[in-house]
Amino acid sequence: MPSTNDILGLILGGGRGSRLYPLTRDRSKPAVPIAGKYRLIDIPISNCINSGINRIAILTQFNSVSLHRHISRTYVFDPFHRGSVQILAAEQTPKSEGWYQGTADAVRKQLLEIESTGAEYVLILSGDHLYRMDYADLARFHWEMGADITIAVQPVPRSEASRYGLLKRTPEGRVVDFVEKPKDPQVLTNFVSHDDPQKPYLGSMGIYMFKTALLIRLLEASTDDDFGGEVIPKAIHTHKVYGYYFDGFWVDIGTIRSYFETNLMLARPNSPFNFHGASRPIYTRARFLPGSVIRGAKVHNVMLADGCLIGQANIEDAIIGLRSQIGDNVVIRNSIIIGADFYDTPDQPPSGGIPLGIGPGSHIEGAIIDKNTRLGAGVKIQPFPPGTEIDRQDWVVRDGIVVIPKNTILPDNTIIAPED
Repeated sequence: MPSTNDILGLILGGGRGSRLYPLTRDRSKPAVPIAGKYRLIDIPISNCINSGINRIAILTQFNSVSLHRHISRTYVFDPFHRGSVQILAAEQTPKSEGWYQGTADAVRKQLLEIESTGAEYVLILSGDHLYRMDYADLARFHWEMGADITIAVQPVPRSEASRYGLLKRTPEGRVVDFVEKPKDPQVLTNFVSHDDPQKPYLGSMGIYMFKTALLIRLLEASTDDDFGGEVIPKAIHTHKVYGYYFDGFWVDIGTIRSYFETNLMLARPNSPFNFHGASRPIYTRARFLPGSVIRGAKVHNVMLADGCLIGQANIEDAIIGLRSQIGDNVVIRNSIIIGADFYDTPDQPPSGGIPLGIGPGSHIEGAIIDKNTRLGAGVKIQPFPPGTEIDRQDWVVRDGIVVIPKNTILPDNTIIAPED
């Protein structure tokens, strides 16, 4: 049987990421911070390393500078190790002058690089999901079934069925039908295939394993742009496509709401996902920051990263990211403070006259505060009703959640709240 040494892990770096705006205003989706000190790209890379897949390539295109910087500073293998994490950026070539048009098109434009690795198999992954999976188990299933293509699947509730590619399997696991993000009620009824009234569907996780030679043939013989909408539905009629069942925790962090709720979940007791597993750790950049200093704050259900300076604040149900600075008499509830890339220089006046972080007497609730923001004293931020969408120069509301973009300065006593 082959081994994981024969697999290339190929991570899709994502497109414009408009549903995560403004977190994606200055960065790509996989570069968005999560859990205080990590980035989304750390999840699939760590899963690859922990699964024995040490040849990893990442397809990047949009707002990719910070993603490239993070990867180059984090995933450096020693010269005696055969592994590497390679960036395959969109580029103009004699064969192609355009940007990636979809998941399959992105892979097609890098087939020469993929073939040059010599890997017999390609495992295609997304860069914006949170889960912990041993890809070696999926690979063994693929080999034991003699599959041409394997799709990782998991049960999906009715309320979310239209967001996923749905499929039907035989008892042996072979996929016999597939539809991408169906909206038609009759189609949804026809795809009920899982013996669980709460989760009656099987949905694609966007994880695909191909024989490399087959992947090349399929992509060179078509102009299909996407795997889920085009390549996979056609392949089930001509090739052996199997569904690998995964019943662990998995979430697609594709919207501001899912990003917000997933982060806050991580700080609560008995979270279905945690970053504390010693056997299968999630890796990230080693920053060598000092321990956080808390001067009298009360905290409850808080995930606190390194290098923070926190005064006499009251913080509940929150993520406090790297280098966060929080003044006295601050209240933070149900919020994500992403932190900062640097500290203010002591002998220079702060930018805009307001220090980095959250000023004294501020009240932050139901918000995401992006990196390097400067909130003056007495700033008040309150959540809006779910579904509310607002765009302002210095703040936006997405599904009722207030988001303060990166590098924003809010003057003293700024109020962002629903009108009475």
